[in-house]
Amino acid sequence: MTDDGLPEELRAENAIRVGQAPRNRAEATRKLVWILPWLIFLGSPVQDLNSGHHTTAATVAGWVALAGFTGVYLTLVFRNMGRPFSGRAVGGFVALLGALAVVLTLTLGGDWVGLFVYVSVACGATLPQRIAYWAVGANSLAMILVSLRLGVDDWSLVLVVVLLGFAMMGVKQLVRTTIELRKARATVAQLAANEERLRLARDLHDLLGHSLSLITLKSELAGRMLPDHPDKAAQQVADIEQVSRQALVDVRAAVSGYRRTRLSDELAGAQVALKAAGVIAEVPTEPDLTDVPEESESALAWALREAVTNVVRHSGAARCTVELLRRQTLDGAVLELSVEDNGSGGSGKDPGNGLTGLTERLQKAGGTLEAGRVRKGFRLVARVPLGATPPVGSGA
Repeated sequence: MTDDGLPEELRAENAIRVGQAPRNRAEATRKLVWILPWLIFLGSPVQDLNSGHHTTAATVAGWVALAGFTGVYLTLVFRNMGRPFSGRAVGGFVALLGALAVVLTLTLGGDWVGLFVYVSVACGATLPQRIAYWAVGANSLAMILVSLRLGVDDWSLVLVVVLLGFAMMGVKQLVRTTIELRKARATVAQLAANEERLRLARDLHDLLGHSLSLITLKSELAGRMLPDHPDKAAQQVADIEQVSRQALVDVRAAVSGYRRTRLSDELAGAQVALKAAGVIAEVPTEPDLTDVPEESESALAWALREAVTNVVRHSGAARCTVELLRRQTLDGAVLELSVEDNGSGGSGKDPGNGLTGLTERLQKAGGTLEAGRVRKGFRLVARVPLGATPPVGSGA
């Protein structure tokens, strides 16, 4: 790993910032270094101009045209690395390069045929993919016709022109893919952060909603018992302290992301909470949790906590029944938690934040949630899978 946390194989990409504009002069210099070696094909035109085979006017015109050709090429390719020109501008520059290559080669001789290499590179690197195919082919055909006209028989250069054009198309596609992967990586990081926020919000809602409801109930009981039964009031205050400490531990664990809720602990807590609220409770004391996946047990524990909290805070119920059953369905074995009360419940129109978060928890564990009014109260049923789907013919 490098000092900035990047793997060694990604350090080169970070150094040249593939597909992005240079941020400073150093980055611009590094990008230019990647371009300049390709100017080797200008060696033949420069040598031809220095040979003295042309008139003074032709030599000056040749130098001016060569400088213009090189400037247009470098500008086009360099800008394409970060802030490309518009489509029309790119097309105009490529057409200008092609025209200069044809005119200079026909007027100054076969030593200038290497200019078609740069036209092919510009086509592959800057034009859209479907247009670049035709442009590279047209450039190669123009080079062949000009070579035949001048009697140049260096056909290996034609192969170089074709291969470089298509190679630059591949490089452009690779750069585009790199940019898309970089954006996708940023999106994944953002989604992970959002998911962590949702997890924390669900945990805090479930933890604090239950604990604060229990603290409120016991505080009211302690207040009523204080004048006549100070010993019982003191016991309620001790319970409040215990619940508060446990809530603090749970919140810290939830923030750390390591909390695993146990169904047996929640069943015992449900018995205490319902009793403190004056609700007659029927809760299983020794549930059979053998072979229950940890994720499924945790999801049911959160479901039980949310259901009991709703009974205590909103239902006004006098009785609550909690059942835990194993069932065999067509989709496999499931563990079913049922919490039913005889209260009036809430408005019943829209699910609250608790039920919405609970549905998301159960879905992650592969389970389902059903909640709604029944004839004599309110019923919540949560189901989670216990194992693999049974084979066909097993009697499921």
